Amino acid sequence: MNNIYLDNGATSFPKPKEVADAVYEYMTNCGCNINRGGYQSAYDVEGIVFETRDMLREMFKAEDCKNVVFTKNITESLNIVLKGFLQRGDHVLTSSIEHNAVMRPLVQLQKKGLEFDRIPADENGVMQLDAVEGMIKPNTKAIVVASASNVFGTINPIAELGRICNAHGIRFIVDSAQTAGALPIDMEAMNIDVLCFTGHKGLLGPQGIGGFILKEDMISLIDPIISGGTGSISHSEEIPDFMPDRFEAGTMNIPGIIGLHEGLLWIKNKGLDNIYEHEMSLTKRFLEGIYPLAEEGLIRIVGLPGIEGRTGVVSVQTLKKDCATAAFELDCEYGIQTRVGLHCAPHAHMTFGTYPTGTIRFSFGNFNSEEDVDTAIEALSKISADYK
Repeated sequence: MNNIYLDNGATSFPKPKEVADAVYEYMTNCGCNINRGGYQSAYDVEGIVFETRDMLREMFKAEDCKNVVFTKNITESLNIVLKGFLQRGDHVLTSSIEHNAVMRPLVQLQKKGLEFDRIPADENGVMQLDAVEGMIKPNTKAIVVASASNVFGTINPIAELGRICNAHGIRFIVDSAQTAGALPIDMEAMNIDVLCFTGHKGLLGPQGIGGFILKEDMISLIDPIISGGTGSISHSEEIPDFMPDRFEAGTMNIPGIIGLHEGLLWIKNKGLDNIYEHEMSLTKRFLEGIYPLAEEGLIRIVGLPGIEGRTGVVSVQTLKKDCATAAFELDCEYGIQTRVGLHCAPHAHMTFGTYPTGTIRFSFGNFNSEEDVDTAIEALSKISADYK
């Protein structure tokens, strides 16, 4: 039995062969640091790191590649930004379908005097945009949202939120984990002040690499919460005030950046439109294939009924069987690898009425095929049929 990987919302797999090859080449034939080594191979690697920053600048239409900061993941990025920017007495708006990468820092800061409110959503997780302006307070400092739900695939209205922020002088911070590498993101056009990204999902890099991108006027407003050696101005014990060193202390994940570099090249050659079209074609095929199960009352398809306004993520509840049991059977009996539970987003499940049992999440990626989808439909049908 061959495994069919349908958990791309957690991390993309497989990666392009070029990603693994580049990491192996670096680890076996170079392995050096940058900003430290005064020799040619270190300078060569530094050139790849610079090029990766510039590729990210180009992809997200950012102002300057020096404002691309590398971290180990998007969770670290959000923690650095939120805890370095927000202060006691500030107010923040977020969505009602957020991942804990946003919510846990906000709740932690709430205990220190931060206020936040959740923008409501309808039964499909679609944000009620007309409620936003009425929720803005005199002390509202930022809107912080994910570009799309990791649980149900619902895409948030990023461009519209950016316009509201711009009109009210509010900063806009976006978690792009579920859309970067599949949907276009334009920091300038969408009025995004801080874009946080992770490398191991749609950007096709390895785990352990992520980052954030700042608009120029945000740099001095965020207090670095991590400090240490940067390889620059080593005569001083003060944190550098220039980018990216202001936020990049310690040894960088060079293998991760090199892998991300190759993932970005693969995406550029493939084309965002082609990637999204492929994922949506698979999602549409899957939704249409499982509709009969929903009509029979065997499963519940959670979220938007079609592909409009969603990513390649579909969550379902098995109504006649515990979701965890069903996911276990999908794996053991059919090799279908999914994610089950609350997906680190409890309030999203509260919004959809799937808390506390959670859902089974099917998430499609670049290397899935129509045959994979058909096998998943058949497997879900058989598991559901056990309890007709």
